[in-house]
Amino acid sequence: MRRDKTIIITSIINIIANILLSSLKIIIGLIINSISIVSDGINNASDTASSVVAIIGTKLAAKAPDKDHPYGHGRLEYIASLAVSGLIIYAGLAAGYASIKKIINPIEPNYSLISIILLISAIFIKVFISLYASKKGKEVNSPVLIACGKDAFNDVLLTSSVLIAALLFIIFNINVEAFIGLTVSIYIFISGIDLILESIKNLLGTRVDNDLAISIKKEVEKEKEVQGAYDLHLSNYGPDNYIGSIHIEVSEKLTVAEVDKISRRITKNIYDKYGVNLHTIGVYSINKDNKKNNNIKKDIEKIVFSHNEVLQMHGFYIDMNDKFINLDIVIDYKIKNKDNLSKEILKSIKKKYKDYKINMTIDIDSIK
Repeated sequence: MRRDKTIIITSIINIIANILLSSLKIIIGLIINSISIVSDGINNASDTASSVVAIIGTKLAAKAPDKDHPYGHGRLEYIASLAVSGLIIYAGLAAGYASIKKIINPIEPNYSLISIILLISAIFIKVFISLYASKKGKEVNSPVLIACGKDAFNDVLLTSSVLIAALLFIIFNINVEAFIGLTVSIYIFISGIDLILESIKNLLGTRVDNDLAISIKKEVEKEKEVQGAYDLHLSNYGPDNYIGSIHIEVSEKLTVAEVDKISRRITKNIYDKYGVNLHTIGVYSINKDNKKNNNIKKDIEKIVFSHNEVLQMHGFYIDMNDKFINLDIVIDYKIKNKDNLSKEILKSIKKKYKDYKINMTIDIDSIK
């Protein structure tokens, strides 16, 4: 089944279940004078809105690329997830407001067997919806479905708190539904904030999954002529929609035509295996055959790695005729002032190799 179709079908199931639960809870809550059951019903109604947002967001995100959005509209799913998170926060605030009102002006509920059966049934239904939405969300990597699953789980907690309050009142004549409701509303509010932060993180762009990055680099290095793969950069344009670039080290003896063939093989192989589009493959020319070059490289490595903050050195090339040395280094993200450190390293190399022009670049690597 297509990814967008899975999300829409799951959302429709959520909508039907929430409309049914919301209607029953509000009607019974009004009959037995229980503000917590009415509030729970209103919360289910907001869940319906969450599923509607999921459907709209998925349909918009599935739109084909156009002139203004050449990499598609996949990031709209993160915006939809953001909207669902906002609805969760609203539900938490609404439940908290209703609970505080009930604490200030207590109203004695009149629970019945029907209300208890309804609450127990609602909990089972919501557990199913939560597990189903979360499972489908993980299967198709849908942040909006995962958010809906989280929302449904919050409902399980909220309805469970109402049930506990009802049982305490029936058995011990203790009315604590407002206090329990307030506690759960705080949890719902915090979970909404967490989901918003996750959605914002995805919109801003985050480091790609480390296992995926390692797998891609290893796959690239399987190419016979590739002697190293570095500087993997992947941009996320929606769930499972990665556009990226990478540098490969190859012998300076290869022709442009040979490098072109290698690049095309790598691009096709990575897309077929991982669904990742490496639209740019840069090239580091290396000359390892020369003993003098290798000795200079080892010497410069000692200088570079004498600084523990340096994680990697690559792209090393020496031109004896024009007297220049190229190298790239990767510095730990924890170091705030990378410029000062790179200047110090560059100064040390230039001091020892005064006859060479040193071209040193600070790189970013996707692997932790």
